[in-house]
Amino acid sequence: MAGQTWESKMPVKPKWEQLVDHLRSQIESGELGPGDQIPSTAQLREQHNVSTTVVRRAILVLQMQGVVEGVHGLGVFVADRDESAGS
Repeated sequence: MAGQTWESKMPVKPKWEQLVDHLRSQIESGELGPGDQIPSTAQLREQHNVSTTVVRRAILVLQMQGVVEGVHGLGVFVADRDESAGS
């Protein structure tokens, strides 16, 4: 155990949280702007090598935070910054 720090024992972030961070960084950088559609579940699964459950959880978290909005039958879109600026 000598030489190991407490930080090196910390678990890696869950995949859904990594995906949340990735999508949020794309939005904050302007790569995805208000009204832009985010990639589909299938596209995100393939791009990030994760399960449908991981993608759905990440999207749900972003929806709860007001970062994205789901439109039934159309997809998930980046929310207007004015509406999500409350945090």
